[in-house]
Amino acid sequence: MDSSPVITIGLPIALAIIMFGLGLTLTVADFRAVARSPRAVVGALVLQVLVLPVVAFGLVKAFDVDPLLAVGVMLLAASPGGTTANLFSHLFHGDVALNVTLTAINSVIAVVTIPLITNFAISHFDGDGDLGLQLGKVLQVVAIVLVPVAVGMVVRRRSEGVADRADRPVRIFSIVVLVAVSVGAILGERENIVDYTQQVGLLMALFCLISLTVGYVGARLLRVDERQAVSCSMEIGIHNTTVALTIALSVLDSSEVAIPAAVYSIVMYVLAAAFGYLVLRPRAAHPAAKHAVR
Repeated sequence: MDSSPVITIGLPIALAIIMFGLGLTLTVADFRAVARSPRAVVGALVLQVLVLPVVAFGLVKAFDVDPLLAVGVMLLAASPGGTTANLFSHLFHGDVALNVTLTAINSVIAVVTIPLITNFAISHFDGDGDLGLQLGKVLQVVAIVLVPVAVGMVVRRRSEGVADRADRPVRIFSIVVLVAVSVGAILGERENIVDYTQQVGLLMALFCLISLTVGYVGARLLRVDERQAVSCSMEIGIHNTTVALTIALSVLDSSEVAIPAAVYSIVMYVLAAAFGYLVLRPRAAHPAAKHAVR
């Protein structure tokens, strides 16, 4: 795929603004929340960082997809939860504070896990020889994911009013960027889109449903309360697909690698909403579900 300034420069800047917006919602106290809910936080992170890549790997093997699409699926699995998970968690009576904590911590962890898992996938699936996250590209990931979050946190610490006023515009900007990038990634491979959709459409739907289910059931097996289980389900099922798309398009320079994230960015909203209404909302709204299981 031929790189354009919009992809190589504009997209990383857009993602940096989105991650800055995430930082505007965070404080050091959010990270201290780990001490108050260690079981929920650690359990959710283990499921997201370790279990999801294994699930994705199994699905890719089962569906026998094109190597670059397989790399895209693994990249998506390694990407952190999205800030949209906070909204879905709120809609279905989850613990939003837990979502904020998980998103923040996983965004930091992803700086390490994304290069590791992506490079493993490239090596295993015999991806393009020039495709990979070497040191320079890893530093690029750090620059567009971690640094803006830290800057946003500093801004919030110094001026909470400025952070609150900027939150809504950044959220709207995030949605616009996600839609534009997803559509652009699909159009960039329009000649192969029917074939790609056949290869990864069902796979992405299954991965989303499994992610939502693993998040909820795994949390309940760890005996956390219902609200936290709802939060874990949404955090694990709703990925920050903008991160995956940016890395695929601007760092790896591959629209084919971006296709799974582009498809997932569409199906996750539909399936997360359906899962929430059919499974999570009745449970979370039930009076007996409001008590923690200790």
